[in-house]
Amino acid sequence: MASSNNNTIGVDNTFRKKFDTEEFKERAREREKKESDRSKSRPKGPPVQRAPLKHRDYHVDLESRLGKTQVVTPVAPLSQQAGYFCRVCECVVKDSANYLDHINGKKHQRALGMSMRVERSSLEQVQERFEVLKKRKTPGTFTEQDLDERIRKQQEDEEELKRQRREKKKEKKKAKVVEEEPEMDPEVAEMMGFGGFGSSKKS
Repeated sequence: MASSNNNTIGVDNTFRKKFDTEEFKERAREREKKESDRSKSRPKGPPVQRAPLKHRDYHVDLESRLGKTQVVTPVAPLSQQAGYFCRVCECVVKDSANYLDHINGKKHQRALGMSMRVERSSLEQVQERFEVLKKRKTPGTFTEQDLDERIRKQQEDEEELKRQRREKKKEKKKAKVVEEEPEMDPEVAEMMGFGGFGSSKKS
């Protein structure tokens, strides 16, 4: 029995793959060398200077397709799919609120070549802007004199309304007094001395 136990065949573990550490170290060195050469070959120029934000000189169309029915297929191009298509970024936004957020956002402005910084206006630019707005104003626009005239007219209307209310109250009081006076027999009124003024007894 002992001899049979000594002749037991062991498990063969030689099928496991053995890695050559030196080979992989050499590959890593070559990869690092290529990456360093690639980074050195890139020209290191100055950072990209983007223009400051400018006001939009076109109308944002949000109502042209309102209430219309459109057939959408999976193979349709982006410009014909449901939602709002941005030609600059070539993407589709599902609703108007997100579309406005997109065209006002950083990604869209960068695609247009602008940064998110606003140019600081000078005193001359502000004065020129005021002059443009003054010239654009039509003769029928609202002015400060119109405001004073409207306030004065409103005050006059309020005073006239108060006067009419006072007159109505006086008329109501007079009508009420006449209604409350009892009708008296003329003979009894004469006996009590309520006769008309200036009347004289005939003898």
